[in-house]
Amino acid sequence: MVRIEYLKRQIARAERLAKAILNRQIAERLQAFAAECRAELSELTLKTAA
Repeated sequence: MVRIEYLKRQIARAERLAKAILNRQIAERLQAFAAECRAELSELTLKTAA
C-alpha cells in the first residue's frame, strides 16, 4: 500500500513539473517517468485486487 501511494505522488509530481518546465527534453523524460510509474501502479493494483 505504501508503494501505491508513493507512485501516485510521483505521477502527480512528474506531470506537474512537465507542464511547468520549459526544456522540452526534460519535460518528455518526466512524462515518460510518469508513464512508467502508471504502469507499475496498474500492476500493483491488479495484484492487490486479486
